[in-house]
Amino acid sequence: MNSIYIAPDRRIGPGLPCLVIAEAGVNHNGDIEIAKELIHAAARAGADVVKFQTFRAEKLVTREAKMANYQVQNTGKSQSQLDMLKALELPFEAHAELKALAESMGLIFLSTPFDEEALDFLHALGVVMFKVGSGDLTNIPFLKRMGAKGLPVILSTGMATLEEAREAVDAIRSVGNEQIVVLHCTTSYPCPIETVNLRAMESISTALTVHVGYSDHTEGIEIPALAVAAGACVIEKHFTLDRNMSGPDHKASLEPDELKAMVQAIRRVDSLLGTGFKAPLAAELEIGKVARKSVVAVQNIPAGAVITEDMIAIKRPGTGLHPRHYYDLLGKVTLRAIDADTLISFSDVETKNHPG
Repeated sequence: MNSIYIAPDRRIGPGLPCLVIAEAGVNHNGDIEIAKELIHAAARAGADVVKFQTFRAEKLVTREAKMANYQVQNTGKSQSQLDMLKALELPFEAHAELKALAESMGLIFLSTPFDEEALDFLHALGVVMFKVGSGDLTNIPFLKRMGAKGLPVILSTGMATLEEAREAVDAIRSVGNEQIVVLHCTTSYPCPIETVNLRAMESISTALTVHVGYSDHTEGIEIPALAVAAGACVIEKHFTLDRNMSGPDHKASLEPDELKAMVQAIRRVDSLLGTGFKAPLAAELEIGKVARKSVVAVQNIPAGAVITEDMIAIKRPGTGLHPRHYYDLLGKVTLRAIDADTLISFSDVETKNHPG
């Protein structure tokens, strides 16, 4: 699979630095100044992307739609989804300002659209890619319209079977878009550790032939770093300015210092994973001179002798003839006397075996 370009100098794919999405979501509580503070926090943490959510509540839910249990618990309120979401809308007119601020701080601005109006608006705004929330994984007409925009698509798969994920990927591909990253995700807030199932990323990658990542809802920062080690090329994680703020997602989010620690842990994993090319370091080559072994004489060998196994052995240091040549020396005739416990080289013997 080819890597995916999201900027001239930024690609997504295996072997490349993990793309870290700091998910502000609706943790601005509808306040543009809080949204700006979240952008500053994401930049200070070293994230690559700051992501919000773009919707008009009336287009997203019916009047009768109920809140999820975790939303009721986290907000302490029992109201309709519509009422909750109306208070969490990010005004369309604020997006350009927030995008400009994010980009001025070296961040990629991203927002999840929840309907066609939001999708077209974000495309016109000039976003470099789209993110699909798990709730729209089965919204095939929406996915086709998104895919047809020609931008990379990052697709979350919470609540999904592998076949549902396949159908979603096929929908995007059906309009000629192969720039897809599929995020494994467990839609549970918080997500219990025993349900994380990071091996699902490999299953997704193999079955769907896509780049994979992980959208994390666990508590803490350990799992995202482990997901990178397991092959995630994108990590998404909710963050907030303060978990004690009122709102449905704050309690399951990282605070700024935790977000920074998570990014640092991911960067360390990126570094330790390396290029995958197996070759010794210069320092290892030096140690190899001491720790590896060479072919040596174990007795005084006179000139003109035919070398036999009892005359040679393999011992340190590793600065002489490689042990792979042990058998090549057998039957050779020495050209000069070789002292016991010294290294042997091909220049010490004739190039042809002794005829006897």
